Amino acid sequence: MVGRKLTSAVVLAAGLGTRMAAPANDAVPKPLVPLNGKALLDHVLDRLAEAGFLRAIVNVHHKADAIEEHLRTRRVPAITISDERKCLLDTGGGVKKALPLLGAAPFLIHNSDSVWIEGVGSNLARLAEAWDASRMDCLLMLALASTSLGFRGRGDFALASDGRVRRPRAEQEIVPFAFAGVQIVDPRLFDGSPEGSFSLNVLWDRAIAAGRAFGMRMEGIWMHVGTPAALAQAEQRLGAAP
Repeated sequence: MVGRKLTSAVVLAAGLGTRMAAPANDAVPKPLVPLNGKALLDHVLDRLAEAGFLRAIVNVHHKADAIEEHLRTRRVPAITISDERKCLLDTGGGVKKALPLLGAAPFLIHNSDSVWIEGVGSNLARLAEAWDASRMDCLLMLALASTSLGFRGRGDFALASDGRVRRPRAEQEIVPFAFAGVQIVDPRLFDGSPEGSFSLNVLWDRAIAAGRAFGMRMEGIWMHVGTPAALAQAEQRLGAAP
């Protein structure tokens, strides 16, 4: 179970999902694309409910009406919509818009296309247990890039022995970890942040420079379900999971 002060989550569901567009699934927004018979968004919300989260703020933009209708009867966690119909705000701007709904306590941010097969225990519980507001402005869940599905590239972060993260030091450096689409943040991460549309990367880089950006290696198999090919791989992997 999550700690008492970690009961709220923001689920990022406002993206255009252009890489997922294909004849088989272009009629629905990416968060509602089915994976093993259940919408990606429901995979996320069910996991949050199992971990004890009481409410989720879901931001919407692309095909927002369909997402709102899908969530209309959802009770656990309790759903609040953060409406970005007028302007897509990117990850950072979207979370900043939702801050008045969240209060002063730390909260979770979860991408709607992040799915995984658990290892030993709950990764969300481990992330909550690792959170230390006295040292951290953000705590990122990291997956080993070499074993993740749907991830391409040289890795996002290296992880120091004290848990701090850093970016690759040079364009050609390969670092072992991918951001797994889940993080805990303190609202102070957004102090002095830009207005309008901006990426959470801006705030991560500032926290890294201040020594207040940390990571936790997840246990299990992470799947970034961002393309039709990744969706097919995730279907196969989940079907083979015990």
